[in-house]
Amino acid sequence: MNTPQFHERLLDLQMNLLNFAYMLTSDREEAQDLLQDTTLKALDNEDKYIDNVNFKGWVFTIMRNIFINNYRRIVRNQ
Repeated sequence: MNTPQFHERLLDLQMNLLNFAYMLTSDREEAQDLLQDTTLKALDNEDKYIDNVNFKGWVFTIMRNIFINNYRRIVRNQ
């Protein structure tokens, strides 16, 4: 997949990602932050995406993993 196509697919998922982030965090601002972190991580790892893999699942997995890592960091610091 070329870069413009990757960016377009990522932009098309933004509302779905925001809804998923809100479901995970139950807070609008945290959901926006999670969406931003996920988008940046996906863009940084664009070269690691394999064409025949489910793109939506790949991006949602990134978001879920970022959420879990953030949660673990908060629990560990308490």
